[in-house]
Amino acid sequence: MGNITTKLRTGDEVVVLAGRDVGKTGTLRQIHKSKNKGIVTGINMVKKHTKPNPEMGITGGVVEQESSIDLSNLAIWNSNTKTKDKISYSVDKDGKKIRLFKSSNKEIK
Repeated sequence: MGNITTKLRTGDEVVVLAGRDVGKTGTLRQIHKSKNKGIVTGINMVKKHTKPNPEMGITGGVVEQESSIDLSNLAIWNSNTKTKDKISYSVDKDGKKIRLFKSSNKEIK
């Protein structure tokens, strides 16, 4: 399974479609194309036990952090209609390719 193309970009507001955080929204921080996964702020929080490392200034203990979530379980969030949406493409008057919400044909900022 190689790199998979996705219409989502880092910085997009996304909604979770499946899993324990279903219905929650957050901002897509990172995309791992080779694994087809992404990291969303505040979504899929896990507890990680870290060892103390005085050289790096790490105290150690239990740290809560975001874990990756499959991109197939994410959809772009349309803040105007307050629903999930699909992404379509178009070319603007300058000949530049832009992303649009499929339901309203409004540009994704």
